[in-house]
Formats: sequence, structure tokens, C-alpha cells
Amino acid sequence: MNEAFKEAHLSLEKDEVPVGAVIVWNNRIIARAHNLVETLHDPTAHAEMQAFTAATNTIGGKYLDECVLYVTLEPCVMCAGAAFWTQLGKIVYGADDEKRGFTLVQQSLLHPQTIVQGGVMKKECSRLLKDFFIKKR
Repeated sequence: MNEAFKEAHLSLEKDEVPVGAVIVWNNRIIARAHNLVETLHDPTAHAEMQAFTAATNTIGGKYLDECVLYVTLEPCVMCAGAAFWTQLGKIVYGADDEKRGFTLVQQSLLHPQTIVQGGVMKKECSRLLKDFFIKKR
């Protein structure tokens, strides 16, 4: 999660919503990403989506069932849907997304085999996001 947090700081430097993600496979980071929505003028350029693309390119296949996604903010519904299609093995996230997080949906959006762990570095991840939005207002 520390590496995902570093990625979140990279997005902050670009005046993007500070969300970072890394994907680990066989105990090694195979993808690093951060939000690029404003930079790319692309509403789908979330950190997770960028990481999924980088990881699947690295392993040469569309399934990430042996991989772990570490992300500083709970994935949204779009990113949870993409995680389903990659058959992601595990999601570890920091801050809860109380407005758009996938856990707000009543039925699971994830692949049945995907394990979820929330609240890792929750305080640090939440503080980074809150400080960003306070400065924006």
C-alpha cells in the first residue's frame, strides 16, 4: 500500500484526485498507476483502470486472478466492473468511498473468487483526499 500511496502523490502533483494503485504478481509489482482523468481528458482514466491495462500488458493476458490490486481509495462501480472482467484475485484498498464506492451496491460487482480487504492505511489515504478537496474549495 505504501507504493500505491506514492502513486497517489504523483497524481496530486498533477492536480489530479490523489488516487494511486499498484498490482502485485508473484510478490513483485507489475503495474503502477495513478489518476490521469484531467491529464488525459478521459473520465475512465482512474488509477485502477490504468493499472489493469499495464498489468495485463506485462503478463500478456487478460486475467489477473493471481494478482493483488493495492489502491488508496475504494474502487468505484466502473473499476469494480473492470476488476470482475480481469477476474482479479484480491483488492486491498485504503479509504472508503462513501459516495461512489462499489460496496454501496447491494449485490457484489466483483468476481466470486475476488478477496477484498479495506481500511489499509485508511487514515493516511483519507487525509490525502480530504486535504486535496479542501484546497479545491
